[in-house]
Amino acid sequence: MELRHLRYFVAVAEEQHMTRAALRLGIQQPPLSQQIRDLENELGVRLFDRTPRSIKLNAAGQVFLKDARRLLADAADAVARVRQAARGESGRIAVGYTSSASLHPLVPRLMRAFHAEHPDVELEFQENATRDLLEAVAGDAVDAAFVRSSSDRYPGLRAVVLAHEPMVVALPAGHPLAKRRKAIAMADLADQPWIFYRRADGPGIQDELMPACRKAGFAPRIVADVSRLLSAVTLVSAGRGITVVPRALDAIHQGSVIYRELDAKSSFTIPLTLVFRDPASALVQRFVDMARSAA
Repeated sequence: MELRHLRYFVAVAEEQHMTRAALRLGIQQPPLSQQIRDLENELGVRLFDRTPRSIKLNAAGQVFLKDARRLLADAADAVARVRQAARGESGRIAVGYTSSASLHPLVPRLMRAFHAEHPDVELEFQENATRDLLEAVAGDAVDAAFVRSSSDRYPGLRAVVLAHEPMVVALPAGHPLAKRRKAIAMADLADQPWIFYRRADGPGIQDELMPACRKAGFAPRIVADVSRLLSAVTLVSAGRGITVVPRALDAIHQGSVIYRELDAKSSFTIPLTLVFRDPASALVQRFVDMARSAA
């Protein structure tokens, strides 16, 4: 049994006239009559009561009509859904982000806008370290990820830089440098105890921070090394040392952490990057295009 058999049957059942049904379907009447007989023979059931001048559904045909309509509707829905998916209008997309990237205002704003414009798309989220996210995107476990680095180490990935964010100094409340109202020079941090956040052999903010320290003429004296940026700010809040973080974090631990800008000579930025596989699916490409527009 094929879908065309169901379409032919429904047309004949609704028209109750073989010639009118044939006109409706755009085929000749004799082939239509043969298709209906073939369907009845396959089912082993007569669906119509026939007279020389009429054809009407019998009791079995009335039962089959409900199921035939439902099957045709389900098939039409399946076609519509697969076409939506091919156009990137439905489906599922898994998006990853680092803790610091998620705090940039562009990221939640983009998530809200994409969901509002594509309500049929299921969005899944995953927070992780930069290296883990890049490997997840490369391995097809995540479709795209917001990170603070390039994707140069992964030739199968593409990256779109959405923003360049200034870095600020995070100081414990009561720290002598926190009492200054003016911007701080990187060289002023040379003798300070540093809280570092990094992932072994992984790209990230340290790719920009370490050169900035070297440019100021010192290697940071690291007293704690944590895997997450938010953990570093928490240690600053506890008075363990200082660190330098993206400006988006200046709302974290307010009151116990004071944030100060770097002076013009010391200032530097880090990227907010959206990384995805190349080539991208239609759905992921829609997400990337919206991110570009938002940026």
